[in-house]
Amino acid sequence: MRKLTEQLHQPDASTPNVGASLPHDSAIRHVTGEARYVDDLPEPQGLLHAAVGLAQSGPGVNLVMDLSQVKAAAGVVDVITIEDVPGKTDIGPVFPGDIVLADGTILYAGQPLFAVAATDYESARKATALAKCENTATSPVLSIAQAQVDGCTVGASVEFALGDAEAALTKAPHQINGELSINGQEHFYLEGQVSLAIPEEDGGMLIYTSSQHPSEVQKLVAEVLGVAFHKVTVDVRRMGGGFGGKETQAAQWACLAAMLARRNGRAVKLRLPRSQDMSTTGKRHPFHNQWQLGFDDSGRILAADIVIHGNCGYSPDLSNAIVDRAMFHADNAYSLPQARIVGHRWRTDTVSHTAFRGFGGPQGMITIEAAIDDIAYTLGKDPLDIRKRNLYSAANGVTSPYHMEVGEAGLLNELIETLEHSSDYRQRRRQVNDFNREQPILRKGLALTPVKFGISFTAKHLNQAGALIHIYTDGSVHLNHGGTEMGQGLFTKVAQIVAAELGIRVESVQPSATRTDKVPNTSPTAASSGTDLNGKAAQQAASTLKQRLIEFATDHYKVRPDQIHFADGQVGIGDQQLSFAEVVQTAYMNRVSLSATGYYRTPKLSWDASTSKGRPFFYFACGAACSEVTVDTLTGEYRLDRVDILHDVGASLNPAIDRGQIEGGFIQGMGWLTSEELVWDDQGRLLSNSPANYKIPAIGDTPPDFRVALFDRANDEDTVFRSKAVGEPPLMLAISVWCALRNAIASTARPGQCPRLAAPATPEKVLDALYDLKQTEVSDEKTSVLA
Repeated sequence: MRKLTEQLHQPDASTPNVGASLPHDSAIRHVTGEARYVDDLPEPQGLLHAAVGLAQSGPGVNLVMDLSQVKAAAGVVDVITIEDVPGKTDIGPVFPGDIVLADGTILYAGQPLFAVAATDYESARKATALAKCENTATSPVLSIAQAQVDGCTVGASVEFALGDAEAALTKAPHQINGELSINGQEHFYLEGQVSLAIPEEDGGMLIYTSSQHPSEVQKLVAEVLGVAFHKVTVDVRRMGGGFGGKETQAAQWACLAAMLARRNGRAVKLRLPRSQDMSTTGKRHPFHNQWQLGFDDSGRILAADIVIHGNCGYSPDLSNAIVDRAMFHADNAYSLPQARIVGHRWRTDTVSHTAFRGFGGPQGMITIEAAIDDIAYTLGKDPLDIRKRNLYSAANGVTSPYHMEVGEAGLLNELIETLEHSSDYRQRRRQVNDFNREQPILRKGLALTPVKFGISFTAKHLNQAGALIHIYTDGSVHLNHGGTEMGQGLFTKVAQIVAAELGIRVESVQPSATRTDKVPNTSPTAASSGTDLNGKAAQQAASTLKQRLIEFATDHYKVRPDQIHFADGQVGIGDQQLSFAEVVQTAYMNRVSLSATGYYRTPKLSWDASTSKGRPFFYFACGAACSEVTVDTLTGEYRLDRVDILHDVGASLNPAIDRGQIEGGFIQGMGWLTSEELVWDDQGRLLSNSPANYKIPAIGDTPPDFRVALFDRANDEDTVFRSKAVGEPPLMLAISVWCALRNAIASTARPGQCPRLAAPATPEKVLDALYDLKQTEVSDEKTSVLA
């Protein structure tokens, strides 16, 4: 059956679709400015512009607002508060807690209090500044430590257990413990949060929005308006970036625009300015993680006790699943034979932190990488040797702490071995050591770290997708599916899949905007699953249409099915060759349906939350990166000299797009771990709220020597054409940069010293780590003298 399925879905070699490095379908429009985003759409007649008034202070109760001057301001048409919501007021995506506008209590600085509609954008913005708000301030909880003291949580703690970690730790020849603070990250999508709501004649509402989850926007807008879901249509052609920040948190602005549109019978557009966008939307979750490891003389880990603390902000949002995924990735690529992993979800009085590329996985993964480094420094060994010693393997074990078998163990070992040789790691390690012995000021660091990232939504019901395909009588194809395009090339890949399935050129396939009235009940485009899910659904729809055409041609032309071949826009039928368009036209004239839906749900998934056991992932995407840095020990400044990446994408659907995702993901991850520092004041107000004080990597931060290669091996699981997801995993390759910085810092100390370096590792943090190491040595020397 497996061979038969593979034959059915095998693209013809003459059709340059699947596996070809085709350009992004909107690439030309992107660079010429012709690609239309929500704010570029022609404005409907009578359009109103909306703005939001935000809380300027930290948390408080007894909120009283005087909006009389706001309402009287020039150009203002309408002002709404929580009292004006006709339906539900809570727009929490999974659990309650996200109020569409403040309801007597300020939960965090930057919370939306009211919304204004005016005849132009500037009038709406200026009017929001005229509000007079008073409240009784309460003491804010802003740190994980304070939340622990106060017992503030947004969800119950979860524990994974494999074997008896406590007993194994006691018996281990060596033990180490450590902790790591990991700050959050601003999404900094190029297109900010924006929605355009247009009332329709039947009492419905059409929403154009920049959202990764159109179906959730549809649901929440309908609930806030108090209407049935079918009254709301959501349209997403493209986003100017999302990275998780538009999975749940795009809905609020659509809801506010829709309420104003309904009340005034006019279209309303709400676009957040950058500083407001940064102040009022959630970030990557900050974490503070702790570990205790037991290991033997060779560095083999015998037991691990890891505690994950997630700073969730004021509401649950997606935090429970995010902390879960941090726990799922606290092992990364390493076998932990006896393990206990605990995850806590702490509530703080800041914005509600949300999904961000990796969804908690990076924060769990960096923790075990820090611990692996500590083992190496304690034993005086090369960190790569400790990593290889502990990789999942037949000898070390392939059972994860959540009792899933890691089928990619052999691939991991081969991939790392390959990169070790292709990056000249051993020779460069010797060169780095020589450099550090000769240089009193500059120090080099080198690190090679792996990535093993689970692919699937951990919420099982989200692992499904639908697609809709029409073939027109000229042979052109209209494609629609539930995935959203945010620049990652999803539409291009799915079009390639459909073209390959039908044996036509990809230019004949026209992807269209994601719309809730075409494919219903869609899952968010997230969890790196966009192509896996929507590509399979579209493939199934295309296969249905192809089979209809084969059945028709078999009867009409009196040939056997095996005498019919689709390739390169032509259909071979027995001895004759017809164009695809001719066959389609003939089928239409003979009343054959040329429209089909497709549906796919990921197989083999199981998860028992009560026992913390099962198979939450369909497969793992793997990779490894080798990074080399140079650090100035007097200033803490550093540069990234060279990066070598080998990444596992299965049988690549589009190598050019995959390489772009790998390079972009790596740079974004590097920003998270080096330059992107979020800063709040003592009231929870975000201070790093603009490009002037929040530094994402620029082109000058790209390593001058940047080598990226794809690990060419088809996926063992039955994904679409045996490809693998590539959206999130590359971000975690950047952990190698952070580990390389620690390696450079460690070279300044005596053997056995483990540097403490927070993330992001700004130059100031690097300098602090260097100073702390020096102080530790001075303290040890004084202790030795006194002894």
